Amino acid sequence: SFPGGRRDPADGDAVATALRETREELGLALGPPSVWGQLRLLPDRQGQMVAPVVANLGPLEDLTLTPNPDEVEEVFTLPLAHLLREENQGYTHFRTAGGYGYTLPVFLNGPHKVWGLTAIITELTLELLAPGHY
Repeated sequence: SFPGGRRDPADGDAVATALRETREELGLALGPPSVWGQLRLLPDRQGQMVAPVVANLGPLEDLTLTPNPDEVEEVFTLPLAHLLREENQGYTHFRTAGGYGYTLPVFLNGPHKVWGLTAIITELTLELLAPGHY
């Protein structure tokens, strides 16, 4: 999933929270110039609002990730081209006890499935990065 967490009192805004969480969870110190923008607010399953922030990390080969083992079990990346291939895209259908149903995107990559709120954020990002291709 994407780095994330609750806003600390010292965080000035959602961008500051995202940059702090990225540093704490992945060991990446990014500055505000890396930030491209913020997506619309999204509710999580508990009703908390999530403010996705999109940033440019630069070439992956140049990154040294030091994941915090207390917060991160595994790190993997997916190339944009992989995410845009239809055979790697799908949808999961859910039904609630009240009969209400909904559909969420899912992205496939070998043993990894990107689903839930992470897949929704991925889908919104793809719509921005690759209009007409996704």
